[in-house]
Amino acid sequence: MYTLAPDEKTSLVMIYTQQTMIRGEAVVKNAITRVSTWLRTQGAPEYIHLLNVQILDFSLTPVRTIQHPDFYLPTQQVVAFHLAPPAADSPDYDAGELNRIMQPITLQVGVFTFKGMLRLAGNATVGGQLEAAHSPWVSAYDLSITTPAIPSLHLQVNMALLSPTRVFYGLP
Repeated sequence: MYTLAPDEKTSLVMIYTQQTMIRGEAVVKNAITRVSTWLRTQGAPEYIHLLNVQILDFSLTPVRTIQHPDFYLPTQQVVAFHLAPPAADSPDYDAGELNRIMQPITLQVGVFTFKGMLRLAGNATVGGQLEAAHSPWVSAYDLSITTPAIPSLHLQVNMALLSPTRVFYGLP
């Protein structure tokens, strides 16, 4: 089993790829104060190191569960990332910022549906902002996460990072 270095800590996270949901303890540097935005920072790794991992693999029927005590996931494979509930960081924006709106959105993340909000410039459209941003990560807020593969699974998350080119966007 992996032993944490003195400058490391773990944080329970959930990661989504096109065909899996992964829950585990991400190994991060102590200097990372907001794990929910970690993948956006200069300190983001090429491989996310996770401990005590549980994976739901949706590529098979029925859904298969896999466990690993120590696991590495290429960050490039991540479609969505958030702290495991009930943990939550404060939002990564200033609520008092002028000329911003919260746009209701439905996001398709592999086999998962994320219903929540995107924060946009007041005069922007979802498509326009995505085209203009060219960012490797976009934040979504106040999310309800479900999948028809497991009807009893329902997560409430205050914020998640999404890989914008690997998610489908539906507007009400």
